[in-house]
Amino acid sequence: MTKKLLKVVSRIAGSMFLVIVCLLAFVVLSSRISGGEPTILGYQVKAVLSGSMEPVFQTGSIVAIEIKEKQSSYKKGDVITFRMDGKSITHRIIDVEIQNGQAVYKTKGDNNDGPDHWTVTGQNVVGKYTGITIPYVGYALKYAGSKLGSALLLFIPGLLFMISAFYSISGAKKELEAAKMG
Repeated sequence: MTKKLLKVVSRIAGSMFLVIVCLLAFVVLSSRISGGEPTILGYQVKAVLSGSMEPVFQTGSIVAIEIKEKQSSYKKGDVITFRMDGKSITHRIIDVEIQNGQAVYKTKGDNNDGPDHWTVTGQNVVGKYTGITIPYVGYALKYAGSKLGSALLLFIPGLLFMISAFYSISGAKKELEAAKMG
C-alpha cells in the first residue's frame, strides 16, 4: 500500500515538474521570439526582484499584471507596474493628480519608508496587478531567462521525454514477455 502511494505521489510530482518546466520554456522562448515581455491572454507575468512591496508579495515571487487598455485610468490604492529608466517597477498608487489634462500617479512601495521620487505618466504604465502571486517561481523565471537557463529549458524537457519513452518501451516489453510466458 505504501509503495503504491509513493509511486502515485512520485508520478504526480514528476508530472507537475514537467508541466512547470514546459510552461517556463514557453514563457521564456515566446518572449525571446517576440522580443518583448511574455504576454498570455492579455496578462504579463513579472518576477519580483526586490522587497519594496512586502508583505503583499515576496521577493522571488511572480505576479500577474493585466495589460492596460489605451484609455485605462487607475485610482489611489491600485498596484500598478510601470516602466522607469528601462526597468519595470510595481508599486502602489498613493495619489492621482491631473497635469495638462492627463492623469499622473504618485507611487510608493508598501515596504518603503517614503514615496517614490518620481511621478508616473499614463503612457509609462504597463498594467495593474491582478492579485495573483506565486511565491519563489520568480527565481526560476529569472534564471530561465539567462542563456544557460534557456538552454536547459530546451534540453531538460527533451531528456525527460526520452526517459519517459524508455520506461514506456521497457514496460511494454516486460508485459509482452510476461504474456508469452503465461
